Amino acid sequence: MKNKLFILIIFSICFSFSALAQEKESKEEENKALKKEKKQLADQGIVIDGEISTREPIDPLTPARAAFYSAVLPGLGHIHLKQYWKVPVIYVGLGAGVYFYLDNHKEYNRYRDAYKRRLAGFTDDEFYGAITDDGLEEAQKTLRRNKELSLLVTAGIYILNIVWANVDAHLLQFNVDENLTFMPHYKINEFDNTGDVGLSVNFKF
Repeated sequence: MKNKLFILIIFSICFSFSALAQEKESKEEENKALKKEKKQLADQGIVIDGEISTREPIDPLTPARAAFYSAVLPGLGHIHLKQYWKVPVIYVGLGAGVYFYLDNHKEYNRYRDAYKRRLAGFTDDEFYGAITDDGLEEAQKTLRRNKELSLLVTAGIYILNIVWANVDAHLLQFNVDENLTFMPHYKINEFDNTGDVGLSVNFKF
């Protein structure tokens, strides 16, 4: 009976050691797998206090691609960057520029046609009796200037749309994690009890 009990105890102890060894091996395998996963994630991100913070890999062609798309079709660059709310802003600006250009062009043609009829000796234009010949000529100059200004504004908004997409693409890939910081600091100098103002740059590996 004692021998059986002794054998049972020995068997239980061996089984416990075997279970502990298997558990240890399992934990070692889990740790190896975790380290491997961390290494793979670290290739695409950064490690902060033992935790991995992943971010999209930097594509140096993204800014150029966004600018090209915006040049082909205004707003397409921001769609590529998934900044959809900026597309209506661009088209409101372009639409306003085109509207004022067309409106000034239409008014310019009205005053020009009336002025031509005056020069031809007719007195049946819509402005006869209300605006003099000099007034018609001055109105044409003002409307021509406004038309050219509207065209310049429209072209400027188109160019701004390209630059805006390019800058936004750069900012989206800008490194703003805590491993890289640049900030002002104020420190008391212990030797002469004066304040020192400066800038500190921190770069953590």
